[in-house]
Parts: sequence; C-alpha cells; structure tokens
Amino acid sequence: MKHILHLAWRSIVARRSTAILTLLAVALSVALFAGVEKTRRAAADSFFGAVSDVDVIVGAPTGPVNLLLFSIFHIGNATSPISYGSYETISARPEVEWAVPISMGDSHRGYRVVGTTPDYFQHVKYADKQSLAFRNGGAFDPHELQAVIGASVARDLGYTLDQPLVISHGLGNTSFVNHDENAFRVVGVLKPTGTPIDQSLYISLEGIERMHGAGEHDHEDHTEDHHDETDAGEDHAHHDHLEPGQLTAILVSTKAPALASRLTYTINMSKDEPLLAISPALTLDSLWKIVGVAERALMAVSVFVLIVGLATILIAILTSLNERRREMAILRATGARPHHIFALIVMEAFLLAFIGAALGLIAINLGMLVLAPLIQERFGLALSVFQLRWTDAALLLGTPLAAALMALWPASRALKNALADGLSMRI
Repeated sequence: MKHILHLAWRSIVARRSTAILTLLAVALSVALFAGVEKTRRAAADSFFGAVSDVDVIVGAPTGPVNLLLFSIFHIGNATSPISYGSYETISARPEVEWAVPISMGDSHRGYRVVGTTPDYFQHVKYADKQSLAFRNGGAFDPHELQAVIGASVARDLGYTLDQPLVISHGLGNTSFVNHDENAFRVVGVLKPTGTPIDQSLYISLEGIERMHGAGEHDHEDHTEDHHDETDAGEDHAHHDHLEPGQLTAILVSTKAPALASRLTYTINMSKDEPLLAISPALTLDSLWKIVGVAERALMAVSVFVLIVGLATILIAILTSLNERRREMAILRATGARPHHIFALIVMEAFLLAFIGAALGLIAINLGMLVLAPLIQERFGLALSVFQLRWTDAALLLGTPLAAALMALWPASRALKNALADGLSMRI
C-alpha cells in the first residue's frame, strides 16, 4: 500500500500541469458546496433563533404563519388588533411565567417601530436563550418619550444616544403622517443579534398612545388660553398615566413546556374575544418547509457542481490512459502485478480529490474569515469559520471516496490494457 501511494504521488507530480487544473476544479467545487452549506446553516440558525424562550404567541385570528411573520419577523401587518384587557387576562393566568405585549403599525425611515414594555428586554431572548444586551445606554422609561434601537438601525442611520427621532404612521421609507409633536429620544442601542430585532426601534406603549389620539388631544388643549405652569404639570402627569389601548400581539412564556399546549387550547377556545394562540416552534417548522424550497434548489446546484468537479478527475485519467500504456508496461516489467496497476489509478483519483477537497475547505474558511464580520453586520448571519462540522468531515472524506469509485472505470480499462500488453512497451 505504501508503494502504491508513493507511485501515485510521483505520477501526479510528473503530470503536474494537468493535476493542478484538476485540483483547481475540485477545490472550487468543494468550496462552493461548503460555502452554500455554511450559509444555509447560518440562515437556518438565524431563522430559528429569531425567538427563544417564547412558548406561545397570541394575536388576532389571522392565521399562524401571518401571526408569526408580523410579531417576530416584523413582516406584514395584523388584520385587526386585540384588546389590552386580553393581555391582562392572559398574564394573570396560573400557567404563565411572563407575558410581553407588543404594538406595531408605525415606522421610522423604513424601520419598524415596536411598542412594548421594558420587560421585553428582560424576557425576550434569541438563538439558544441568549438575552438581549445593550451596546450603549439601557431600556426606555415607560412614561417618557424614549426609544431603544437595534444594531442595524444604529449603524445604517448613524444614530447614537440622545438622537431625536420622529415616528411616522404606517410603513415605508416615506410617510405623509409624521408625529412631529412627539419626538422621541434614543436612550439605548442593542448589540447585534442576527435577528429582526436589529432592524427595529422600540418605544413604550404609552408613547404609542401619546402619538395616537391622546397626545394630539393634549396638544390641542395646550393651544387654548390656560397655559399656566400648574396646568402644564397636570397635563404631564396625565401623560405619565396613559393606559394602553389596543395591541398587535402578546409573547408568552409558560412555567413549564407542557403547559404551553393547554394554554394555547384555552385561548383558542375563549369566547371573551376572538384570539389565535400559536406555538412559535411548530409554526417556524412549517414556515421553513415553505421557504426551504429555494435552499434545497441551491443545494442541488452545488451538488451538481461538486459532481462536475469530480468528473474532471475521471476525464483527466481517461484521456491519459493510452498515453500511459508505456508507463504501465514498465511497471509490469519491474514486477508490478495487474492489480497494482488497478490500485494505482484508483489511488491517483483518491489523492487528487482529497487534496482538492482540503484546498477547497481551507479556501472557503479563509474567505469567510475575512467576510464573516461584514456578512454578520449586514445580513445578521453568523458564519462558522474553521469549525469542523460533520458536513466538512463528510466532504473531506466523501469526495475522495466518490472519486475513487468513479475511477473504477478507468482503472478497469488500465487493468485490461496491462493484461493485453503484457511486458511489451506498446505506445
């Protein structure tokens, strides 16, 4: 075996020009396959890590996927709101560990604005139950016009602490209804999470109420003649005790995972108000099956490219067989048996594929080492770099084994040639 390995290596070195081109084709195909796999895994981790430690999501009866999309991924809109009273009822249930209300429908320069409570930053987690952390500042005061912004918002808009901002009604980059009379001030910037949290702004529910109706009514009151300091103080106190009106959804965590199913059933069967309660984990699985079609198509293309890369080894060996009949005859004359010739061809294919796969994996990891920070910052995907996963090991071992299997055909032809030629040096 040692002699066969040495002969195969010397044979590859002797035909270095062809070998380099073959190695390049294999390395590129393996790098593409590994890159797609790492990106796919990062996308799946980001997708399923968008919410953690939330057992039930409650909203209006809009359909499980739609409820998940607008409450977690901030895509689309709720068809109808739910009452704040439902939140109070649900949060008081014995199965509930905590409940966080959210209200959406406004934006700031194209980024979603989420109305909630400071409990959001304490309870809501992402990925593998990682808590939200602040890069600067902290949570907003529920009674003040303050905002917390995600990492992407801070980066793209260049916002820092104490940045004033005006919330717009509705979604989109341009709005014709701005709440200019209620300017918010940034008091916290979150660290990157790789989830939709990075692309959102968070304000208090009372801030939402102050913008929508209560604040406008109070603004009109201030245009009247009674502008003394006592009245202003009373108006400010009134602002500090605004009661939230309607909500978009409620994020709920139960005291035990087994209680989530019972709570979901109870809420869905409730007659007090039409509500829909879903399990985010089950709905995420359903949604991934839908969006996973593109992922599987891309994976199929990368597998095809990998097969093409392996085919270059087969073609290179097949086209060289006639040229190497003299070489085989010399080997036979020096004592090599026919099965040695067979093993030599298979070993050459194995070595070419193994070296090409190793080079491809090294190349893609070096490339991602450079691009990973940019990709994570821009797209929120945390790419694994120089972490040997089972897919990398399968590529490193499976590629040369597949090449060896493909080389059985040219190896059998070389064996027949060796038997037909015997010890004569036919060209």
